[in-house]
Parts: sequence; structure tokens; C-alpha cells
Amino acid sequence: MRVAMIGTGYVGLVSGACFADFGHVVTCIDKDAGKIAGLEQGKMPIFEPGLEQLVASNVREGRLFFANEAKEAVREADAVFIAVGTPSRRGDGHADLSYVYAAAEEIAGQIEGFTVIVTKSTVPVGTGDEIEAIIKRVRPDAQFAVVSNPEFLREGAAINDFKRPDRVVVGTEDERAQTIMRELYRPLFLNETPILFTSRRTSELTKYAANAFLALKITFINEIADLCEAIGADVQQVARGIGLDNRIGRKFLNAGPGYGGSCFPKDTLALVRTAQDSNAPMKLVEATVAVNDARKKKMADKVVAALGGDVKGKTVGILGLTFKPNTDDMRDAPSLDIIPALQAKGAKIQAYDPEGMHEAGHLLKDVVFREGAYDVAEAADAVVILTEWDQFRALDLDRLKLLMKQPVMVDLRNVYRPEEMRARGFRYSSIGR
Repeated sequence: MRVAMIGTGYVGLVSGACFADFGHVVTCIDKDAGKIAGLEQGKMPIFEPGLEQLVASNVREGRLFFANEAKEAVREADAVFIAVGTPSRRGDGHADLSYVYAAAEEIAGQIEGFTVIVTKSTVPVGTGDEIEAIIKRVRPDAQFAVVSNPEFLREGAAINDFKRPDRVVVGTEDERAQTIMRELYRPLFLNETPILFTSRRTSELTKYAANAFLALKITFINEIADLCEAIGADVQQVARGIGLDNRIGRKFLNAGPGYGGSCFPKDTLALVRTAQDSNAPMKLVEATVAVNDARKKKMADKVVAALGGDVKGKTVGILGLTFKPNTDDMRDAPSLDIIPALQAKGAKIQAYDPEGMHEAGHLLKDVVFREGAYDVAEAADAVVILTEWDQFRALDLDRLKLLMKQPVMVDLRNVYRPEEMRARGFRYSSIGR
């Protein structure tokens, strides 16, 4: 089948490359000429393990193309995916749908024959209705169906998530659209992947409900971690004890400094606003948003306490800046709250991240970026693990200690064992233990 993917951001590029790898002919379209030129030269605009190789192989096989103009690819497409950004709108927290609606207007003028128009972007309930209205207004003669097909990709594992998903959710009651969507995802039938067909609005809400539930789960275990610290329990053992219950599950029960990234912060906030506007407020999700925001700021106090209550004039080494490992994404990363809070208390910051320092340089001020973990430790009064990159999991602790001004580690990801750190002579602080 022929696919046009509008947007070459995280979702669009990964989805386009994976559909091409399924055997479809895909054109990824973006108005950013520099981004398209870079992609044609094999330069990825994002860091995602395996993506560069996947793109290169499908370009080489003649299944994956890039373009600035949508006209030809949309005209020939069986399905046109909208995969543009939907950031939080300034001032009210609603999703900014201006890019989605602009894409819909452009698509409307270019489709020929029956075409499925698919929203891959995360959009509030009712957005598909508006896209349909836009296309009917621009092209009353058009033959089309608007479908919701939310993505459930984890940054750092997106290719595997696309090719081996837990489920595929498709929101449409149009039989022709269902046939095309089944054909697009036909390679997944071999793995017996459940494909759930729902109404469009149900599909749109499913995406938000999934992210809100996972965010709530993270926030719950973080609050349990605070209680563990207060009463002398171990949050990792608590998480294991409850996670072995199949009704609860083990995933998303890792205590830490709070969630960040491109999805959870904006999607929980958008769901809160939608619920309030619909007179069906979601108090649990509202509390999740508030608790998570406060937690990220509170983590700076943990570092201050580890250094005796005062960080003025002291050097704090930060290991990890991105919101999670295996990505260069800095959006709503805990580091963006923790580092400025430490600086406000007088700390000097030196930091290292394997992929995130370029973007962090635009978002953080007065941070000295280092070449590696041991450079960060040099003359530091404390080292803080903010992101659990693999290379931080087996540090030479004796070497680290020799480089530091004083052996203080604040491990906000529970990478190391407290007893081991004490045996090595560190003053060690972690989460919920």
C-alpha cells in the first residue's frame, strides 16, 4: 500500500520507517527543508536506537522517501497519516491542535479517490470530528474516512514497540477504512497482535487514558517511596511485592524523581482540561499532575540534605539529563527542575549525558558540560544520578571516589545497592530505601 506520513518528528519518522519495513511504500513529509535534506543524507533528527539503520535500509530498497511537498504523495496514498506535534497550549494546558488542523486543510486539497486520513498524533476527544468537518468544507466532493490510530511507542524502544505491540487501536466504523487499516497492519497478524476496532472518540480517549494511568502508577510508587523513607521500608521490595500480582503488574513501578518526556506531562494535563470542560473532572489525574510537578522540584532538597543542608559554593556533578535513557529528549525532564533549583541555592553544576547535552545547552544556563562520568566526578562535592543510562550502572566506584572532593552520591534512580555504597565509603542517598 502507499502511505503518506505528514510530520517527521518522533512518531512520524518511526512509524513511517516501520511501515516501510512492513513492505509498504511510504513518503514522509515535512515543511522543514533542512530536516528533509538531512534525512535524505541519512542524518536522523532524533536519537532512537536502530532508527538510522532502519531508515537507511528502506531508502535503499526503494520503499521510504522524503519530501517537503505533500501533493504528489497524498494524491497517490491509500492512507495519509497526520503525525505532527500537539504541544500543550500556553496558558490553559489544552493540546495545541493548530498543526493538526493545518495538515487537514492541506490534505483536503490534494486527496484523490477514497483515502483514509489517520490521526497518529495524540489528540483530544472530538478532534477527528473537526478534521472531518475541515475536509468536507474544503472538499465537499472528497471520498474519505477519518480514522484515529493512536501510537503507544516508548522512546528508546519505539521500533520494537511498533513491530511487536501489545495492541493496535483503530477508531473507525467505516468498513472501507477498516479494510485498509487491516492491510496496513497485516504483518502483525503473524504475531497475533490484537487489533481493536472502536469508535473514533473511544480510540482518542484510549490513548489519553493509557498515559494517565501509567503516570498515576509512577506517581503512586513515588509516594510509597516517600513513606518508605519515613518508616524504614524498602520501596523496591514493596514494588516487587505488589508487582507480582498480575492485576497490578511490574512495569512502571520504579520510584524516581518524577515522570517527564513528550507524552505524560502534556497528555495528563490535556485530559484534565478536557474532563473539566466536560463537567466530569478527574480528581485522580489532577492530583497526579500536581504531585509530579512538586516532586521534581523537591528532589533538589534531597541533594542539599546529602551535602549537610547547604550547597552554596559547592560543585554538584549530574549524570544524565534526558528524561529517560536511550533518547535525546529533554522535554519536561526532571533535570530541568532540579538543576535550576540547585543553582538557586548556590551550587555549581557540571553535567554529562550521552545524547542530551546539545539540547540541554539550549535549556539550561551556567552548566559546565563534561565529556564523561568521571569528568563529572572530578572535584565534585556530590554526584547525582538523574537518568539511568547503562554506562552509569557499573561505574568504577573506587575511581569515582578518588576523583571527588567528598564521596557523596545521590542516586535518584536506585541504580546501586546501599550496602555496597556504604562498604565503598560513600555517603549514599537513594529513593525510598
